Amino acid sequence: MNVTIYHNPACGTSRNTLAMIRNAGIEPTIIAYLETPPSRADLKAMIEAAGLTVREAIREKGTPFEELGLSNPALSDDELLDAMIKHPILINRPFVVTPMGTRLCRPSEVVLEILPDTHKGSFSKEDGEAVLDPQGKRIV
Repeated sequence: MNVTIYHNPACGTSRNTLAMIRNAGIEPTIIAYLETPPSRADLKAMIEAAGLTVREAIREKGTPFEELGLSNPALSDDELLDAMIKHPILINRPFVVTPMGTRLCRPSEVVLEILPDTHKGSFSKEDGEAVLDPQGKRIV
């Protein structure tokens, strides 16, 4: 299965998402989006495919969100996309694209919605929270 993750290795949610993809037996294409951001068109398409608004796809914490005045509700989607392209740290993460769909994987277990049920046993996040049982089934 062709899977792409827009990844930030410094982010625990992104690391957990990547580990869940690998737990499904898939080695994804990893795009370090801070160094290689998506094109404007690709970013817009990912946001739309994930069923999000542009504003829902912006990361505020640990970014220049406030300094750039992006909390202004009068800003258009085009203005927000321009800011995200100019400052990729504003792109919330991780986005994952598979043939089964596109998701902003926050929380990380959202990725399970777009992966085949091929998990290799149990999985726990970095913080110890169990996500999959020993049979690879999601813990509710």
